[in-house]
Amino acid sequence: MESTTDKVAKVDVGYEIPTWSNWSPLAKFYHPLQAGSIDGTDTAPHDRAVVRAMLAKYKPNKRVTGDPDKTLFVGKLSKDTCEETLFKLFGKYGELVKCRLARDIVAGFSRGYAFVEYKSERDANKAWRDLHNETIDGCTILVEYEAARTLQGWVPRRLGGGFGGKKESGQLRFGGRDRPFRRPIPSEQDRMQHNSYSRGSRDHESSRENHSHRDRERDKRERDWGVKRSSSHYHDRDGDPKRYRGRDSEKSRTSDRSHEYERSRDRGGERYKERGRHGESRHRERDGYRDK
Repeated sequence: MESTTDKVAKVDVGYEIPTWSNWSPLAKFYHPLQAGSIDGTDTAPHDRAVVRAMLAKYKPNKRVTGDPDKTLFVGKLSKDTCEETLFKLFGKYGELVKCRLARDIVAGFSRGYAFVEYKSERDANKAWRDLHNETIDGCTILVEYEAARTLQGWVPRRLGGGFGGKKESGQLRFGGRDRPFRRPIPSEQDRMQHNSYSRGSRDHESSRENHSHRDRERDKRERDWGVKRSSSHYHDRDGDPKRYRGRDSEKSRTSDRSHEYERSRDRGGERYKERGRHGESRHRERDGYRDK
């Protein structure tokens, strides 16, 4: 009789093993063997649930209606959470078409997850982005897009697939929003490519720094040369010392004008003093004449 391990050995891996370059934290398609690996590189199942999921033939329920691109899966709900609470919370982000809370067929209690469908895909995307890890009735919820009709090869949790899981059970599944894939360990070729890329980026940065350093040095030399040129002289053909023309000559002209202005102001002050003396003597003569 053929065992389950022999059946799994006949099953092809069915997916491209991710490398360090084409790695993605979220699953783009679903394969139980890949979802059971922390980095998606396993080639053999490590627990019986993965074997069961690989042998399962799951088909989505045809009676489920609605647009899967506008439907959100809400997990990790409290047993006390009802549809009204979900309508009130998710209704803040847009108009809802329906909200279905999964319940037990016999007992009728909540099974801890629900499906919420929006009228607009934009509103669904906004709720998916903002309501993840939100606390409802003391429980931190998980918000994902519906995977049964959107993710190729999907196998639910009850058949050994799904995402997430508890550490105590040892059946962790990766590739979802709750537990994304980790980047695989790089091979020697990946390391060489990464080192060459990083070396090229460092060389580019160093060249930019050297270029900016050269620019700063050139500006400094120009400033220093300008200062030396303004304070130095040059000799003409006859040997007479003359100043540089241009801005330096204008500066010398303004300085000469300022000196002339100061001299004239000093002269005017002396004249004013002299005038003040003559004025005082004249006033004294008038006062004496009036007294007489």
